[in-house]
Amino acid sequence: MKKLLVLALVLILPFMIFAQGGSETAADDDTFRIALIVENTIDDKGWCQSMHDGITQAIAEMGDKNIEYSYSEKMLPVDAGSIARQYVAQGYDLIIAHGAQYKNLVLEMAEEYPDVSFAFGTSSEIGPANVFTYMPESEETGYINGIIAGTDTTSDIIGLVGPVDSGDAARYNRGFVLGVQSVNPDAKILVAHTGSFSDYVKASEVATSQLGNGADMLTGSSQQAIGALRATAESPTAMWVGQDLAQLTTEEGKAKCIAASAYNYAAVVKELVTKIEAGTLGGECIPMNFANGGFVFDYNADLKADWVSPELETMINDTIASFQADPDGTLANWADVDYSTL
Repeated sequence: MKKLLVLALVLILPFMIFAQGGSETAADDDTFRIALIVENTIDDKGWCQSMHDGITQAIAEMGDKNIEYSYSEKMLPVDAGSIARQYVAQGYDLIIAHGAQYKNLVLEMAEEYPDVSFAFGTSSEIGPANVFTYMPESEETGYINGIIAGTDTTSDIIGLVGPVDSGDAARYNRGFVLGVQSVNPDAKILVAHTGSFSDYVKASEVATSQLGNGADMLTGSSQQAIGALRATAESPTAMWVGQDLAQLTTEEGKAKCIAASAYNYAAVVKELVTKIEAGTLGGECIPMNFANGGFVFDYNADLKADWVSPELETMINDTIASFQADPDGTLANWADVDYSTL
């Protein structure tokens, strides 16, 4: 019997990863409960950390509300169902499964628990009445980084390390190409995909290959991009433009990342909470862009003077202002970018 008990505990413990404790049964108080499920970790300097940071920021900004937050890390879709059901049993109001890989799980759970709100992204799909999606229009952030890379390159060869060619990664990559071409139509852009959102080793290999082919400016998106940034850091001349502000504070980023954009998930989370409390449990897609505060952008203070001229900074400011004025039409042609023509 003791052996069976120990085995049961071993099987259960991996799923019980909470940032804050919760009651064992659904609560009847006025607390709003948010749960986050991620496939990597909340300190990955990329995709998962950006959502975690957004939730904690949103909670701080909604100080008048009593919000409880818990998270589960390293949850493959095949494992996430167990922890999601625990969150439902504990009375969580909103369960965010952060990644398109959780789509099928979320749709299954939503049908099973119609009174609980679920969210996943990135996706532009409109889901069931209790499922929200969110879609970063990251062609905007890609375009800004493309302007920097296209202006600062001296070799006119630029590396782009993508995870997979879909979702917000595809939008970022194509926006980046358009940004480069807007200032440097003669630049050669090397595009490659690792096939994974979190394969740091493969991203490093791809970046190393691009560096060997003469690239002196590189970029990449999702958590796998950290591997490419590390490879860039080993080059004496190549520089990096980032897709997450956390990259500015890494050891490699301090020396190589000129500037970075990031997703401001706080804006999404606050909107989700507001809608749910008003009775809308889902059935909507929430866009993220510069116009609605869904993106933030900043420079590396130690590198800005050497790599961002006053003229380049003015161009960046004007471009962001144009996105804010016309979020629907500024880069409407992003999907037309054809890598085979580069």
